[in-house]
Amino acid sequence: MSAAEPNRERPPETPPSGAGLEWINRFAALPDAFHHRPEPAPFPGARLLASSPAMRERLGLTPEDLAAEPWLGMITRGEPVAGTPQVASVYAGHQFGVYVPQLGDGRAKLLGEVRTPAGEHWELQSKGSGPTAFSRHADGRAVLRSSIREYLVSEHMAALGIPTTRAVALYGSSLRVFRERIESGAVVLRAAPSFLRFGHFEYFHYAGYPERLRQLIDYALDHDFPEHRDAEDPVRAMLETVTARTAELMADWQAVGFSHGVMNTDNMSLTGLTIDYGPFAFMDAYDPDYICNHTDQGGRYAFGRQPGVAQWNLIRLAETLVGQFRAPDIDTAVEQAKPVLEAYQEQFRAAWLRRMRAKLGLQLGRDEDEALIQDLLARMAAEGVDYTRFFRQLPALEDGDARQGFLEELEDPRAWAAWEDRWRARLGHETRPTAERHAAMRAVNPKYILRNHLAQAAIERAEEGDLSEVERLQRVLSRPFDEQPEDEDLAGLPPAWASGIQLSCSS
Repeated sequence: MSAAEPNRERPPETPPSGAGLEWINRFAALPDAFHHRPEPAPFPGARLLASSPAMRERLGLTPEDLAAEPWLGMITRGEPVAGTPQVASVYAGHQFGVYVPQLGDGRAKLLGEVRTPAGEHWELQSKGSGPTAFSRHADGRAVLRSSIREYLVSEHMAALGIPTTRAVALYGSSLRVFRERIESGAVVLRAAPSFLRFGHFEYFHYAGYPERLRQLIDYALDHDFPEHRDAEDPVRAMLETVTARTAELMADWQAVGFSHGVMNTDNMSLTGLTIDYGPFAFMDAYDPDYICNHTDQGGRYAFGRQPGVAQWNLIRLAETLVGQFRAPDIDTAVEQAKPVLEAYQEQFRAAWLRRMRAKLGLQLGRDEDEALIQDLLARMAAEGVDYTRFFRQLPALEDGDARQGFLEELEDPRAWAAWEDRWRARLGHETRPTAERHAAMRAVNPKYILRNHLAQAAIERAEEGDLSEVERLQRVLSRPFDEQPEDEDLAGLPPAWASGIQLSCSS
């Protein structure tokens, strides 16, 4: 079946560009087996709380656009976009290693796909605007607490240079939502070039719908991997790219100290984006066994296990794709997939080493670098050294005036002498001037990260109607590598009470 055939089953409804963008809606043009069209739901007292300047610029929107109809109704109530109903997609997934045959967008609705004047393609999705066919006894809502976290971290990750879904806008309401306590309902308008997940392919594969699986693969090739359409084996080429992008993403996460918390296959982006921010966290003290999600009792998704989990998830994806390889039989296809998946470990290792070398000011690669890095991390874990502050302040070791302040944050400065000597000796093989090297280190080691206690303080004020701290965090975290001395307090060590914070999936 060709990629164009799904579009012929139901001709796409092409809405006018009345909302200021050209609407395309290619996913909604797929047959009903791929999605459900939920009814609009009330969202009383809807109001725009915040919006991303960066995403507004890319989409050509203003705060006034986002605060008024038709955007307000489309985003918060799930109303049709220029006459075209929104859709919620069906998918499955392995959750904590156990296959769940049907999940789907339980509180997310795809408004549609737009093309900007600059030629960029973005899918727009609301999160929290009401129930869908996949809500599974839930209400399809999101609360202000979790929505603020997702809104802030999405744009922060983008500013850190990490592939991610984006947050265009945050909306509040007078709607009361029941979780562990009564909370305020909220909606986040998300954007991404694609919201396809590993779980989309798992659903059709394990449900025994090979023709639908082929349609989905053709859609993915046309929509997200057009460069592979004419490859010798387009599906295998797509798997190779997904594997490489996932390896790069894991290297990004590990280098910045980001813990996702719920790396189920339904939370894995086909295009290598960070997606579905729930109980995520940026580490304070370095700990490879750090668990940010209190429901992860076994530590399956602990910080240090993330790269391995990603490979396990890639294997699950490959199991759905090998039957579509251009191979004479399934055994041959499986053998062809093995080197693709086995390449992941070296791809991750190489990507991670590049990032860690840069954090240490090392431009040239040498054989001893990996041992130097691993020994540093072991020392940091033994002392519980703050991950972000250590790397940001590392140039101070070469600055007589700032050196003492850096050493005061270490539990036993003398124990670090041997590693420092090795690092200094390694720097002797570098050719860049010291000032240039320090500038390069500051460009990859953020000063500001979205620590849990900072997010919590902003949430508590927002729940009282004061959005000033949300706005401040948004402004500062959009420039995480800049000094911003007027906001120095946001770069300090976390308070003692914050060190054990864990979060849940409740949102």
